[in-house]
Amino acid sequence: MDRFKIVSPFEPQGDQPQAIEELVEGVDDAERDQVLLGVTGSGKTFTMAHVIERTQRPALILGADAMRGSQVDISAGAARICMRRPATT
Repeated sequence: MDRFKIVSPFEPQGDQPQAIEELVEGVDDAERDQVLLGVTGSGKTFTMAHVIERTQRPALILGADAMRGSQVDISAGAARICMRRPATT
């Protein structure tokens, strides 16, 4: 399987580098639960992409809506994205 590699003109900024380091350490230390907090548009998805790149671990990406799923484009079998629209009544 190919390695997951981020292709982006952007680099982590602000609190992102520290968050990436701490989350990667948590994965390395086999922490069962970790939480990444942030307001809308703060770069949580980008931060997690960097964690996935650094750890090269399989990832399941769940999105609350179709927009979030469309932001994540992972190819080469590194992850499978499944999206289902909420049922309407």
